Amino acid sequence: MADYSVDMQKLYLEFMLDNPELYTRVSNILQKEFFEPELRSTVEFINEHVNSYGAMPSHQQVKAKTECELRPLDNNDPKYADWFIDEFETFCKHKALEAAILKSYDRLEKKEYGSVEKLIKEAVQLGLARDMGTDYWANPAERLSSIKDSNGQTSTGWKTFDDKLYGGFNRGELNIFAGGSGAGKSLFLQNLAINWSRAGLNTVYISLELSEGLTSMRLDAMNTGKSTKQLFKELDDVDLKIRMMGKKAGKLQIVQLPNGCTVNDLRSYLKAYEAEAGIRVDCVLLDYLDLMMPVSVKVSAENLFIKDKYVSEELRNFAMEGDYLFATASQLNRGAVDEIEFDHSHISGGLSKVQTADNVIGIFSSRAMRERGRVQIQFMKTRSSSAVGTKLDLAFDIDSLRIDDLDEQETEEQSAQSIYDKLKNKSTTVETANTTIERAVDSQDRLRSLLKKMD
Repeated sequence: MADYSVDMQKLYLEFMLDNPELYTRVSNILQKEFFEPELRSTVEFINEHVNSYGAMPSHQQVKAKTECELRPLDNNDPKYADWFIDEFETFCKHKALEAAILKSYDRLEKKEYGSVEKLIKEAVQLGLARDMGTDYWANPAERLSSIKDSNGQTSTGWKTFDDKLYGGFNRGELNIFAGGSGAGKSLFLQNLAINWSRAGLNTVYISLELSEGLTSMRLDAMNTGKSTKQLFKELDDVDLKIRMMGKKAGKLQIVQLPNGCTVNDLRSYLKAYEAEAGIRVDCVLLDYLDLMMPVSVKVSAENLFIKDKYVSEELRNFAMEGDYLFATASQLNRGAVDEIEFDHSHISGGLSKVQTADNVIGIFSSRAMRERGRVQIQFMKTRSSSAVGTKLDLAFDIDSLRIDDLDEQETEEQSAQSIYDKLKNKSTTVETANTTIERAVDSQDRLRSLLKKMD
């Protein structure tokens, strides 16, 4: 049990009075309401003195003004300063939580659950800034090497995709696959779940739409290379293959949560799952963002821009806090139905999601493409690479629903076609420019002839 007696609280003030640097470190969480009533005037005086004169008051000034006697500390050992920082932060958190609980009582009676949740959340999040940032001038080589080593080091399982993003996805990012209805948003997330799990990463696939059974059956087809119809005809073979694959893979958990859930529901589930399974989750796939609701504000589901803005921000924070590899999906609006090239205006709900996301990948898929075994992705936004505006074809097995890189020959053909298109566009541009110049010269000659006749 924590000892927050008057003597302990006076010791906190003595640490601050003797070491102005410690006071500066904790000033953002120092509140007089956290202290016992007889010490609040002392805390208030110290704060006012520092704000007015830019220096800590002396022990004599404190005693004269507040009748509180604080003793000078003899030991200046740095380890005691570390103890104070940890101890005082815990003290402030506990006091803030205590105050929030007391304030919540009346609100609970009025069923104001949203404001109660906000109070508790603010109290729990109270803390000191531990990360002091980056010293830009120090160790440039080490800093750059760290960026190189950590950037995109987790492969998506598709080499050509990884190359566009300088290696793959990073932990803590918000990655969005955007597509129209039936374009394959869920299929991309499911294929990605298999790729990451096979790479040994513990993966959770959260569905807000498809059932756990249907999602699992799709994964069975992808893993075995069989159509969904074949699965039922070859149950024993499927069972053996899936079990053998699972022995060499990371965990792959599939769960269906209700439509309209929040980021807090995701956190709650993942904590419970990690505790029960005794593992740490590496990757989270959410199918999909548009079916979520925000925690921080009450907003109508019809107000897509505001709803998606808050949901996107909360999901990115969720990915950063958990250090997850995270990917989700979003719907393209009706304006994208007849388009073959997507831009930010085609994202359902507007720019709110795009502004927050680290990578936004559009999915273009027609019946003709699928029959040819192709699906195309378009890089609509990439925060850490130059792939924006580029397109990439991937192989798609219409029976097993598996998405893979094209084989080497097909990749070369795609690259050649891309170069041909660029040259063709360049040639067309030059021809257009030449035609414009010729027309201008011709018009000028005609004008000169007309002027001569008038003379």
